[in-house]
Amino acid sequence: MDLLWSPWRYDYITKDIANSAADPCDCVFCRILESSAGDKEKFILHRAEHNFVILNIYPYITGHLMIVPYEHLANFDELSTPVSNELTEITKRCQSILREVYRPDGFNIGMNLGKAAGAGVAGHLHQHILPRWSGDSNFMTSIAQTRTIPEALTMTFEKLSSRF
Repeated sequence: MDLLWSPWRYDYITKDIANSAADPCDCVFCRILESSAGDKEKFILHRAEHNFVILNIYPYITGHLMIVPYEHLANFDELSTPVSNELTEITKRCQSILREVYRPDGFNIGMNLGKAAGAGVAGHLHQHILPRWSGDSNFMTSIAQTRTIPEALTMTFEKLSSRF
């Protein structure tokens, strides 16, 4: 049997981040913004007026980004027009950057709003953008329910940060 060692996943499976809903004090995104650590240590790639771009530290695939409004809101229809417009423009920019850097065959772009919809952080909406390649769902994901990420987050950050 092969052993896949991924100690970074331990924090994810032992923390209750999925229930960081109503209270911004319990929200992982709000805590990241309030942290005194630098953007590089927090994996924040870009700060715009209303939103920021961050690497998903529990990625489904290399290059998994999230666009997050600064405002702690759970529902897309609660966003002001300037915030939602900027979120859309940043998503488009992220797609262009990911296409240039990683040359994927396609993309998954979207949000899960609410715990029932699969939101990992139900109280603070965020847009996911993931580059995808033909054949990137292999036997590991299909049978072993395990994902393999071939690139360290620090390397992904270095590749993408200069593009913003």
